[in-house]
Amino acid sequence: MQQLTDIEKSIIEQCRNDNLQDFRKLVEKESPFVFSVAFRILGNNDDAEDVVQETMITIWGKIKEVKSAESFRPWLYRIIVNKCYDRMRKKKREPETTADDRTWALISNKMYEIPGTNLENEELARIINLLTGKLSAKQKTVFVLSEIEELSNDEISIVTGMTKLNIKANLHYARKRLNEMIQKHL
Repeated sequence: MQQLTDIEKSIIEQCRNDNLQDFRKLVEKESPFVFSVAFRILGNNDDAEDVVQETMITIWGKIKEVKSAESFRPWLYRIIVNKCYDRMRKKKREPETTADDRTWALISNKMYEIPGTNLENEELARIINLLTGKLSAKQKTVFVLSEIEELSNDEISIVTGMTKLNIKANLHYARKRLNEMIQKHL
């Protein structure tokens, strides 16, 4: 997990003391990070933007609960993940769409492109959603935090509250399921 600078620690401490001006600075600094994590988990711009707003509201209401500036980042990850879980549960109640052959062809073509080619956010979100859509919420979250956010199992444990054994199991099954889907459609 990224270490905080002294300035960031100071801003967090000021926010813990109800300093609204510093909270604005915190929102400006952390919103892109929150969006990035939420987008990678949810794969949808609108949902990620909603999670950013909900997360910032939660931070303002509960920042005094943060024991120290050093514990802010894991606490922030936990809020983001929980907001994403809420959003995924809500989406589960909506009708599911499945990928057609054209969509799988798009994924297949993207897999073989020259390394370093940048995908647009929407294409990336669509691919991540299609590949992780059949995973459980825990598997998807662990996969995104491990493989995309590049957090260690220790950090994922802090964020999710899961044991390292559960993290390893969820990551194993997520990778196995994704590999099966990719092999089936390539």
